[in-house]
Amino acid sequence: MNALTLPDIAAQASRQALPLDWVGMCGIAVPLWLAGQRLNARADAGVSLDDGAARGIHMSRLYLALELLEHEPLSPALLRRVLQHFLDSHQGLSASASLRLHTEALLKRPALVSPLAGWKSYPASIAARLDSRGFHVELSVAVSYSSTCPCSAALARQLIQQRFSQDFSSRPLEHSAVLAWLGSPQGIVATPHSQRSSAQLQIRLNPAATDLPLEALIDRAEATLGTALQTAVKRADEQAFALANGQNPMFCEDAARRLHLALREQPEVHGLNLRVVHAESLHAHDAVAESRWNWEGA
Repeated sequence: MNALTLPDIAAQASRQALPLDWVGMCGIAVPLWLAGQRLNARADAGVSLDDGAARGIHMSRLYLALELLEHEPLSPALLRRVLQHFLDSHQGLSASASLRLHTEALLKRPALVSPLAGWKSYPASIAARLDSRGFHVELSVAVSYSSTCPCSAALARQLIQQRFSQDFSSRPLEHSAVLAWLGSPQGIVATPHSQRSSAQLQIRLNPAATDLPLEALIDRAEATLGTALQTAVKRADEQAFALANGQNPMFCEDAARRLHLALREQPEVHGLNLRVVHAESLHAHDAVAESRWNWEGA
């Protein structure tokens, strides 16, 4: 059969004329260049079907347009070209196009004190949309850290004070005796609890942004929190981590406020939506805080 005579069912008229908000494909395997790395990713690509009389879109055209992602580092300009290709290949059918990319950035992070280093994985996604209102890009990433509960820290200090008062009520306060007491399990009778925590960060990029600041966003968040999860460590690193947690207790509300204020200072951030989750070690539930700025639906 001649290829020109092959039936195009998608070009047929719909039996029920109705526009659709989004039609496309999800979970397409694509390679990306991002944060100086070639990454595996999954793409959700689609367009609106504004011509309600049309049976469907041409999904293969969207699939082929994703080949543009293979040849250069991911940037807002490249995302816009891909979306424009989506629309150009669906003239008369679609007025808006969107693309969401899901991946994991793998960054090597140094230990706190020792010369060791190790790899950390950061789940990330990039969402771009082009429609009559313009073009915008959102960048999302998950950052994990440790959080020490301020309440439990205060309660632990009170118990230590009480034990100190009991043990030294009738003893002279000799330096060597106090020093030994501080280093003994009998002296430090309580410790505060901490938990593995996560910050889900979503930012809308400034329209003038020329790159995707994924690594800079991660660095800013980890520096703001102060207790990012570690990779390879020695005892000196573990001790430094304990010190950082002890000097930096925070509720989920504290973490959310810190991140909000720090990210708003970034010139490439045009809007933000963040969610902080502290996986409680005391309770069987999580403590959660959310914050938004210049975000639709806030």
